[in-house]
Amino acid sequence: MKVKTRIFRLISILLILVVFASSGCVGDQGENKSADSMENASGNAAAGGGETLTIFHAGSLSIPFEELEAEFENQHPGVDVQREAAGSAQSIRKITELGKNADVLASADYALIPSMMMPEYADWSSAFARNQMILAYTNESKYSKAINGNNWYDILRRPDVRFGFSNPNDDPAGYRSQMVTVLAESYYNDSQIYDDLILNNTGITFTIQKNGTALVQVPASEEIALNPDKIMLRSMEVELSSALETGEIDYLYIYRSVAEQHGFRYVEFPPEIDLSSLDYADNYSKVQVQMENGEVVTGSPIVYGVTIPKNAENPELAAEFIKLLLEEPGQQIFIENGQPPIVPAIAEGRDKMPEELQPLVE
Repeated sequence: MKVKTRIFRLISILLILVVFASSGCVGDQGENKSADSMENASGNAAAGGGETLTIFHAGSLSIPFEELEAEFENQHPGVDVQREAAGSAQSIRKITELGKNADVLASADYALIPSMMMPEYADWSSAFARNQMILAYTNESKYSKAINGNNWYDILRRPDVRFGFSNPNDDPAGYRSQMVTVLAESYYNDSQIYDDLILNNTGITFTIQKNGTALVQVPASEEIALNPDKIMLRSMEVELSSALETGEIDYLYIYRSVAEQHGFRYVEFPPEIDLSSLDYADNYSKVQVQMENGEVVTGSPIVYGVTIPKNAENPELAAEFIKLLLEEPGQQIFIENGQPPIVPAIAEGRDKMPEELQPLVE
């Protein structure tokens, strides 16, 4: 089993920064978007001439990346930004297993880039934003008037309540949902929370290792064997947002910014379990999730990462897009969408980054 340890290096660096107070998660919005190419490229545009910039990104980055796309295309007439939203692990596998080309890869879990892409498929990774897990619902959700931060797990236990989370094999929000639920047992002093909500309704298993760490083991996606009357599972969280809106599910484990961008109500988990706070990094690390490919993810504060894959067809344009992301305009877009940026961004492999990006990271 390959445990991701690089994230702890990131955490140690982050501890020198101001501990962020308000956390949010970026919203996911539906379908992948391709903007129409603009003709008549401007003579003083940094790039243009009908070029295409291909971006693979986490579903929870859809809204801010849509805004970044519009700003980038405005600055680069003639460039068509084409985005593909999917679960972060799934996005990376498009490159590493399917051989697809992408100019920019942005993950909802910073650690997936070094563990799944470096050094064969990428030379560097930059951490640029944080997030927070919450439980989203609407006014039409069953028991919406009764649920709160102290009884949410009891509400989910009720037989007529249906909830959702994304596939842990494809999407960080999915394995983070497992982590939150496991951590809830010790926080609320209730050892049956994970059993009642997950184990009794899926083929996912759970064991306590000799060192006291909880290990959640996720089988192959076709073997997760959900109880469909209780749980809805989709590849990425954006697909579940629409199910919540239509009332197919009552509650959804998701990022805070997704809830805010979609106008959902939500229950905030305590920071001891919501994966938002550097102060509780040691507590989060007490849970691990093993995906179907054997990869083991250790609980840690939520940090988003970005890189330029080695197979990028337009690496210069990609560097300009990431420059926009890391500079003040990009930071403001994330702030306005409820997701705090990391300022300055933090890099692994900084000396291998494009020169214009190196001054923006530490």
